[in-house]
Parts: sequence; structure tokens; C-alpha cells
Amino acid sequence: MSKLSPPSTQRSRRGTILLAVIVIALIAAAVSHLITKPAPRRATPAQVVSVAKAITGDMPEVMNELGTVTPVATVTVLPQLSGFLTEVGYREGQDVQKGQFLAQIDPRQYLIGKQQAQAQLAKDLATLAQARSDLARYTQLFKQKSIAEQTYANQRFTVQQDEAAVQADKASIAQYDLDLDYCRITAPVSGRVGLRLVDPGNYVSTSTTTGIAVITTIKPTTVEFTVPQNALARVIERFNSGDKLPVTAYNSDNTKKIATGTLYAIGNQMATSTGTVMLRAHFDNDDEALFPNEFVNVQLRVDTLKNTVLVPTPAVQSGAPGNYVYVVNANNTVTLTKVTPGASDGRLTAILAGLKAGDRVVTDGLDRLSDGASVRAAGAAPPAGQGASNAAQQAAGNAQG
Repeated sequence: MSKLSPPSTQRSRRGTILLAVIVIALIAAAVSHLITKPAPRRATPAQVVSVAKAITGDMPEVMNELGTVTPVATVTVLPQLSGFLTEVGYREGQDVQKGQFLAQIDPRQYLIGKQQAQAQLAKDLATLAQARSDLARYTQLFKQKSIAEQTYANQRFTVQQDEAAVQADKASIAQYDLDLDYCRITAPVSGRVGLRLVDPGNYVSTSTTTGIAVITTIKPTTVEFTVPQNALARVIERFNSGDKLPVTAYNSDNTKKIATGTLYAIGNQMATSTGTVMLRAHFDNDDEALFPNEFVNVQLRVDTLKNTVLVPTPAVQSGAPGNYVYVVNANNTVTLTKVTPGASDGRLTAILAGLKAGDRVVTDGLDRLSDGASVRAAGAAPPAGQGASNAAQQAAGNAQG
């Protein structure tokens, strides 16, 4: 016969089990709530950007081209006759003036030739004098009908022949004088002499192609450059109006201004292969900053835009919408605005349409911007409450973790 538990003991055991089940259920519900509870949504902070105001001012319309320094004159001094070079009267790299002595060719053979021509002239002059004397006597005899008309006519022809011989002798002497002048070689233009091409003692002739020296004009000089055909009409319009279009030359790195000149000539043909036309600008080059055949960067100022809207160049962007800027609104949001840019000097860009003076545009931090995004100017304090809100969100996140 089994021994039964008292009724009070059984009720106590069932109460303990029920309590444990309730506690486990509450713990499971709490864990499920914590796991499935969504994380608090954080507000997107305003992006920090650089902002500048659109202003009004003048903007020069400048064309940037690549040019070549082209001397006004480059002359290769060639001998005009043959002979031994006896003297060189210049230093390499020397500046010379027009007519200055450069070199000497042995003149002795031409002096001898001139003396022979002078002797022949004296002989022919004597012959001419005798013929004229005979003609005068024959004239009197012909008037007296003492000689035949043929004899008189022959004497007249003899005088004419002797006169022609005298003229030939004088021309021969003039030729020798010219040869003697050619023996003394002088500078045909003012400029700078290059390196020596021939030394004294060499035999030179008219077939020499290298020449005695090469003279290049340094001051003044010119710069040749090209402009595209779609910009040519504007240049010709200003040029034909009589305006002096300023041209500025920069070094090959485009970092240093070298010289300033003016446009003075426009080519008469368009290059069909490139669609460009050649222009030439004049430079005084007193400081000799421009060197012959040097490559330079050229800026041709065609016109100046007066009282136009100007913005920093980095503010103007190009993309799928075209040319645009981000305009900062009063509520610190941005609006993508299409614009029509004009001339630029690298630092500022003229806006022909789409903006007005006083508009605020974003100049830095545009890579992650979109239309309607919130922004904050660099250096400005965050809006009131934004710092506390961020701190509260951080604290909530820490508590959740």
C-alpha cells in the first residue's frame, strides 16, 4: 500500500512550476523585443562646402594659343664673288648694325683688272679723240665737195664705234668697282651674328651655300600663332575697326609673363588641314626676352565684357545637364542651376545667363552634392540643436549596444 503526498505539497509544487514558466516567457518576450526592435534612424548631417557670392565686374575675352617667335629678318650672308677670305671682322654672337664690316676677300685680282680696264679706257678715249678730229676735217671737205659722201659717212660710224668702246670701258671699270665693294662684306641688316661658318684662309665662291655668317634681327621681333576659323570673324572685326588688339606672350610652362605686344598682321589663307589661320604680333623685345624660334604661349585679348556676372571658376561644372552650378538657398539647401559660361581668366568665369549678382554658389565640396541637399558653409557653426541631437543619437546607440 503506497504512501500519498499531502494535498498542500502538491499545490506548492505546481505553483513553483507555473511561476518558472511565466518568468521564462517574460524573458523570451524581452529578448525578442530587443532583437526585433528597429535601430533609431539618424538624420543626414549637412555637408560642409565652400561658398562664394556671384559678383559683377569686367572680364577680358582672351584666346589662348601656341605661338613661335619669328624674327623680322634672318639673313644668310653669302659671298658675291670668289676669292680667299683674308679677314673676319665680327665676334660670334655680336650685335651688328647695317653696313658694319664683317669679312674681307682678297681684292688684288680685282684691283689689277680695274687697272687694265682703266688703261683700255685711256686708249679708247685717245682713239675717239682722233676719230672726232678726222670727222671734223671730213665734214669741211664734204661741204666743199672735195671727198665722197661714203668717206664722210664711214668716219661718222667710226666715231660712234669709238664712243661705244669708251662706254664699254667705263662699264668694265664700274664692274670692278662693284667687285671691290663685294670684297668687303658688310652686314645687310641690323641684328645678331650667329656662330662663325667659315674661317680666314678659306676659298669662298658664289656657290657657297653655308655663307659667311647668319644675322638674325632680335629687336624688334614678332610672334606667329594660329586661331581657329570659328573665332576668326571676331578677330577680323576688331582688327579692321582700327583697334590695337593686345597680345601677351608667356613661357612654355605658361607660368611667367614674358612680353606684351600688339597684333599687326592676319594671314590671307586658311590652312585646310587644321582649319586655322596664321596671325602675327609685333613685340619691341627691348629686354630680349623673346628668343628666335622659341615656343611661347600666346594670349590674344579680343574684347572685354563689361559689368558681367563673375563666379569662381571651380563653381562651374559640366556634366549630363550641361554647364551648371549649385546655388545655395536661404534654407541652406542647394539647387542645381544651368548656366551659360563665357570668358574665363582661370580664377573667375563670366556667366552670361543663369545667375545674378549676389547669388551664393558652391565652390568646393561638389563631388557628393545633389539637388536639394543640405549644406553648411565651411567655418560656420552647426544649426542650433543639431549637436545635441547627434549626441543623443550616439548615446541611444551606445545604450542599445
